[in-house]
Amino acid sequence: MKLHPLKFSPVFSYRLWGGEKLKTVLNKEYSENNIGESWEISDVENSETVVSEGPFTGKTLRNLIKEFKGDFLGNKVYQQFGTEFPLLIKFIDAKTPLSIQVHPSNEIAKERHNSFGKNEMWYVMEADEDAELIVGFDKELDKEGYKKHLDEGSILEVLHHEKVSEGDTFYIPTGRVHAIGAGVLLAEIQQTSDITYRIYDYDRVDAKTGKLRDLHNDLAIDVIDFKSHKEYKTYYETASNISNELVHSPYFKTNILIVENTITKDFSNLDSFVIYICVDGSLELKFDNEIYQLKKGETILLPASIDKIELNTVSKNSKILEVYL
Repeated sequence: MKLHPLKFSPVFSYRLWGGEKLKTVLNKEYSENNIGESWEISDVENSETVVSEGPFTGKTLRNLIKEFKGDFLGNKVYQQFGTEFPLLIKFIDAKTPLSIQVHPSNEIAKERHNSFGKNEMWYVMEADEDAELIVGFDKELDKEGYKKHLDEGSILEVLHHEKVSEGDTFYIPTGRVHAIGAGVLLAEIQQTSDITYRIYDYDRVDAKTGKLRDLHNDLAIDVIDFKSHKEYKTYYETASNISNELVHSPYFKTNILIVENTITKDFSNLDSFVIYICVDGSLELKFDNEIYQLKKGETILLPASIDKIELNTVSKNSKILEVYL
């Protein structure tokens, strides 16, 4: 069978802070309450997504990589990662704030958890009035000063709070303390990892378990970057019909395309799979005389063997995130 653009069935995750926007804004279908995350493309153990339509229906990423190798991942990606898919794509809906948290580096995650690290980025799709993110520190600290704020319950006072709106983008390298605030709906692109160290959780009790959630301060203290930075937000161009650079890191590259009318994309010089995440509007993707619909809240993966596609707008100013290695 020939590889073609692939859609996957999302894996939905309960979170005590989850709301209803994945359903009401992104048209996801689920019945449980407090769904905070839709894992769109995942190779995380026990949370693998499967192809939702076409001749590969039911196959996981790992199944496809084993069968098609470099044709699916790209030869250089396959050489580096083997049968492990390197990225995890999510939508996150925070009705109430997430815990203050941090992620370990590749080296520490490998040593402690036999996992990738968790470098990630956020693209804000919607934000309520005065909604904010927490990213990094407003002043530089050392371990002793940090522990003092943690013990005194004043850690929020030294963290950087930033009000956000649609389109705001942030890169979150490992070691950077962060949290998504109430009223934010965003797309998250990250390494394939589910390793999170919580450092503060507002003393909340999870209604599902009746217990406080675990904190991981003993693990977190050695991975935190205590430096303060002048700017945390990513600034970018918004020219139409071209790939505008958002975040290019050693772990993934993400661009934004604002599609007007019709554009052709040529990947013949790119030795990688490509993921498209529709963050606004709707469009059609044409490959090999087949049409694939892509609406806000939908994600599609283009195997590396696909050299050329065409994108056509269905609604004005459709926006997609373009992700690859």
